[in-house]
Amino acid sequence: MKYLKYKSYTGSLEYSRENQLFHGKVLGIKSLISYEGETGPELEESFKESLDEYLHDCKEL
Repeated sequence: MKYLKYKSYTGSLEYSRENQLFHGKVLGIKSLISYEGETGPELEESFKESLDEYLHDCKEL
């Protein structure tokens, strides 16, 4: 399994043949942050956007 890295966070990288989508989740945190994309670049962008949104929400709390 390969991993995505962004802002010192790690995300999983998986592929669903059934749905023909890449998907994953941020590892090492209690919250569930998942992301998906049809291509590698889409998956990476979704990972970054999801993580940025999560970090923004945490900062506001």
